[in-house]
Amino acid sequence: MAGNVNFCDAASCKSLMRLDDKETSPATLRLMRILVLHSDVPPDAPPDDLDTLLQAEAIEATLNALGHEASRVAFAPDPGALKSLIEKTRPELVFNLVETVWGKGVYAPVAPQMLTQLGVPFTGAGAAAIGACSDKVLSKRLLRGANLPTADWSEPPLWQGLGEGRFIVKSSTEDASLGLDDASVVEGQEAIAARARACAARYGGHWFAERYIEGREFNVALIEKDGAPTIFPIGEMIFEKWDDSRPRIIGYAAKWHENTTEYQDTSRIFDWRAREPALYATLEGLSKACWHLFGVTGYARVDFRVDENGQPYILEINPNPCLEPNAGVAAAAEEAHMTYPELIEAVVKAAIHG
Repeated sequence: MAGNVNFCDAASCKSLMRLDDKETSPATLRLMRILVLHSDVPPDAPPDDLDTLLQAEAIEATLNALGHEASRVAFAPDPGALKSLIEKTRPELVFNLVETVWGKGVYAPVAPQMLTQLGVPFTGAGAAAIGACSDKVLSKRLLRGANLPTADWSEPPLWQGLGEGRFIVKSSTEDASLGLDDASVVEGQEAIAARARACAARYGGHWFAERYIEGREFNVALIEKDGAPTIFPIGEMIFEKWDDSRPRIIGYAAKWHENTTEYQDTSRIFDWRAREPALYATLEGLSKACWHLFGVTGYARVDFRVDENGQPYILEINPNPCLEPNAGVAAAAEEAHMTYPELIEAVVKAAIHG
């Protein structure tokens, strides 16, 4: 969906060690020894987990081509093992790509917390931000408390306050559209409770219901520069050839199964800003508000639904979104005329300089 974003060879990468037209010297970021730390993913893992390995391989290759000394290794949630690894490899920076621990996203904060305890600098957000954003119900409570727009929701066992209309049943703590398909959008307490029970039995964890917003979907990618969030061009997800009877959602198949119609008929566009400058500015402002509310650092992505009246609703905040070359953040960077190597350098620079 993101289009093709290619790696570069060493010579061309070194020529791209700028972050904007005012920073053309390679000296803006010294070459370092970097450890790319990723989730421990078995070879028979589902595609969303295997994507972590593709991301780690791409980043390691890009860092080395840029002149850094990079290596990658799977994260083990053992303080002694991590301490020994750090002492052996002596990284000046850890590129944190740990999205799951023990196979679950709910434990993702373990890695940055352990790195913090060891005093090792790392890319992306800290444990507190990842923990708060990873729990979708908690993040919705924080958003509501800050008067930021988010759709109504309900939880088991009482399912209070549902009211009429359709709801989408989601995992509270797992991302990558786990368990999301057309059948996730249901109506009525009995159907909602049944769907949540079925998903909990199949995938485990806690499931909740969020009011389904009929409308458009937007992804806002942000990166830290000089201690503040900068927003890349905002992408809108387009549901091409979708039957009107189907809910327009980015389900698991639309993200990960390339041979499905959901994947093939979902695309991303960036050319809508001039037509709707007010909405664009609103999404920018809300995204920055989310960044500050959750204490995000490094880079992030904020997902929105916008209803037919133009009212945006914050779906979720991803504090360490995928940096695979064909994923959404890289696509937004490319739209901003930033190459993939420049994007990776920018993430590193944010971790070192803020």
